[in-house]
Amino acid sequence: MQLINRRALAYVLAHPLGFLLQTVRGFRANQGLLLAGAVAYYSLLSIVPLLMLVVVALSHLIDQADLLTTVGRYLEWLVPGQSKAIVAEVAHFLAHRDTIGPVLAVTMLFFSSLAFTVLENAMCVIFKHRVAIRRRRYLVSALLPYCYILALCAGMLLVTLVAGSLQVLGEDSVQLFGRAWSLHGVSGALLYLLGLAGEILVLSSIYLVMPVGRLSLSHALIGGVTAALLWEIARHVLVWYFSTLSQVNVVYGSLTTAIVVMFSLEIGATLLLFGAQVISEFERAGRGRQDQAPTPMTTASVPMGK
Repeated sequence: MQLINRRALAYVLAHPLGFLLQTVRGFRANQGLLLAGAVAYYSLLSIVPLLMLVVVALSHLIDQADLLTTVGRYLEWLVPGQSKAIVAEVAHFLAHRDTIGPVLAVTMLFFSSLAFTVLENAMCVIFKHRVAIRRRRYLVSALLPYCYILALCAGMLLVTLVAGSLQVLGEDSVQLFGRAWSLHGVSGALLYLLGLAGEILVLSSIYLVMPVGRLSLSHALIGGVTAALLWEIARHVLVWYFSTLSQVNVVYGSLTTAIVVMFSLEIGATLLLFGAQVISEFERAGRGRQDQAPTPMTTASVPMGK
C-alpha cells in the first residue's frame, strides 16, 4: 500500500477550507450533478435485477428468510424507508425463480451491469488526467461489472453469516455483579459498525478499481471514508424528512416508492462522485497544482452545415 503523500496532506491540513472550495469548484466544472443523475437513473434500472441475481445465487447456500432479512437491513443504508417494497419484489421473484429462462437471465445480467458501466464513464470525467495518460482496454471495461457482481455475491454471503452470528449473540446475556445484562444493544451496535465498515470498503473498492490507472489504497480510503460519512449524515436526514415533513405520497401516489428511491439514489450518487472528486483534488495537491483553476467540461460546437 502506498502511503499518503505528505505534501498533499500538509496542504489539506493547512488549508481545509481552500481544499473544500477547490473540490466543489472541480465538481461543478465536471458537471457532477449531471453525472450523478445519469448514475442514479441507471442504478434504478440495475438495483432490482442485481438483487434478484444475488439472492437467487445465494439462496442455494443460505436460508431464504435470513438472506432477505439481511438484504432488507442493508438496503436501508441505500434507500432509507423503501427497502420493504424492494425486498417484496425480490421475494416474489424468488418464489417463481423456476420460470427463469436463458433470455431472462441474460437480460437481467445486462441491466444489472448498466450502473457500473455508467459509473466508470463518470469516473473517467472526474479523473480525466488519468484517462489522458492511459486508457483502459475495452475487454476489461466489459468484464468489470460482472466481476463486481461476483464480488457483491461473496460480500453478501459473508455479511449474512456474520449478521446471523451477531443476532444470535444479541439473544444471549451475561451475568455481572449479580445481574443479567442483555447483549441486544451490543449486537445492534456491532451490526451498525459492520454495515458502516462494509459501506466504506465497498466505496473504497469502487474508487480503487473504477478510475483508469493505478490508485493507491490510502487515496481510495480517503474517498471512501468521506463519501460514507457524508452519506450517513444524508441518510439520517432523509429518514427524518420522509417520516415527518414529506408529503410525497400525497403528490405522487402510487409512484411514491420509485420517486423516493430515485431521490435517494441521486443523493447517493452525488456523494459517491464527490468522494471521487476529493481524491482527484488530493492528487493535484500532491503534485503542487492545487491552485490551478478547474477546466469546465464542455462539448465542442459544430458549425451549421457540417
